[in-house]
Amino acid sequence: MAQGLSITLNLLTETDNEAADRVLIPALDSPDAAIQEGALIALLKRRTTTGGKEILERMARMKPEWKTIIRQHRGRLTSTLRDAVLGMDPVQCENGCRAAAAFCDYDIVPTLLSALDGPARPSTELVAQTILELAQALYEELSGTQETGDRRDPQMIRRYVLGSLESGVQRFAHHRRREVVESFLLLVARDNATLRQILGNPGHAAYATIIELLGKSMLRGVVRLLLNFLDDPHAPIAALDAIAGRGDARFVHYLMRKIGREPTTVIANNLKKVTSIAWLSDCRRLMEQLDDAGQHAAVRFTMVSAVPRPHAFKLIESMLLHGKPEGRREAARALAEFQNADANILAMRTLADPDPQVQANIIAQLRGRGIPGIVPSLLEMVESSHPTVRKAAQESLAEFSFKRYLAAFDALDEEVRRTTGLLVKKIDDAATTLLCEELKSPVRTRRLRGLAIARAIDSIAELESAVIAMLKDGDHLVRSEAALALSATISVESIAALQDALSDTSETVRQAAERSLQETVHSRKHR
Repeated sequence: MAQGLSITLNLLTETDNEAADRVLIPALDSPDAAIQEGALIALLKRRTTTGGKEILERMARMKPEWKTIIRQHRGRLTSTLRDAVLGMDPVQCENGCRAAAAFCDYDIVPTLLSALDGPARPSTELVAQTILELAQALYEELSGTQETGDRRDPQMIRRYVLGSLESGVQRFAHHRRREVVESFLLLVARDNATLRQILGNPGHAAYATIIELLGKSMLRGVVRLLLNFLDDPHAPIAALDAIAGRGDARFVHYLMRKIGREPTTVIANNLKKVTSIAWLSDCRRLMEQLDDAGQHAAVRFTMVSAVPRPHAFKLIESMLLHGKPEGRREAARALAEFQNADANILAMRTLADPDPQVQANIIAQLRGRGIPGIVPSLLEMVESSHPTVRKAAQESLAEFSFKRYLAAFDALDEEVRRTTGLLVKKIDDAATTLLCEELKSPVRTRRLRGLAIARAIDSIAELESAVIAMLKDGDHLVRSEAALALSATISVESIAALQDALSDTSETVRQAAERSLQETVHSRKHR
């Protein structure tokens, strides 16, 4: 039975006799699914006008299985669709448009465009929408998000369709259909000659519509095209203005992903041409919809651009007060570019930020702001529990280094030696290590000065082992000063060392050791 059906269908398919259609068409309503589908395939392969119209008239009630078969025989209905679209029957035109979109028949695009250019017809809106639906479907195939189900080359189809759309855009003055322009933008590349010619010619009939769509369309292909202009060393100003003029949250999200943590040289050069940013006027609302990385990129975008600095400051202020951690960190760095009273107030306020890196970024710029009385605040930061904050505070107080203190020590009076030395000890993490090196110096004067510094900044206990070792120094004056210095510590080791020094060959050393031991005993009694 199956073999007989197959032979019959093959015969009906291959014959030139038009009567075959009159046999196959009723078979479409057979209760046997195999006969239905066989008849459908036969009619598609025959490509007759009668068979094509019959299939098209069944679009509204067509079973999913039939649509799958038609897709597998893509192009077999194209001539029927052309007749339907170009005809004056609105029902046939509607069926043709819906079939073209359902079966992704891209060959019909030139016909659809011709229908728009022809005499007025009731289905113009549907024809234009069908062009856009086909462009969207092709874009999805090109981007790999939609399976084509056949072996067609999407890029070859794109070139074919795009050629027709280019002509359609050039004829915009005749049909005035924005769907044609949007379809063109969906599939075109940024270096397309027609596109660049229009973007450089505000007098072109399609210019205003292209600019409007670049500024509003959320179709992925249009968004991608617009963002791709950022990678163009010779990007049209009109495209850059469209980018900066969009304030819709979804686009801004994509824009920030494009910019990333640090814009490329080409992107940065393009951003420098931007003199206004639409969303800066309502930046807080928009920033709340961006993640950490997006907020960071928003700050980078704004600071690289050529927008007026007062406008940029509003973003920095909003970000520092309400942003997410990454946004606040970058805003804190960017605040360094603003040197005015408002920026100073904001900087001091930001010192209380809960994020240590934000604090550190602000601390690094405080000394340069010339804010009165800032040093005490920085000294408090030196004792922060956060390493990044401590390091930033120490670096901002770099003049309080041990090396500078050491060089100036001999010229300082006793009080300044102590107060300055205690600051150095607090600020310079290397102070104790460097002082220990002085105590071990082969130069006698340096060893003596090292002991004087250690006593001035209360570091004898920290350097106890080095000072005890100096009781064996070859110079009796050094041994004497070491013995006196050990009075500042009452450890078992220092007392034992001082007791040994009581038998030193130098009277001066013995007296110094005796004196320190007495002070040690006195200190123990009053603990």
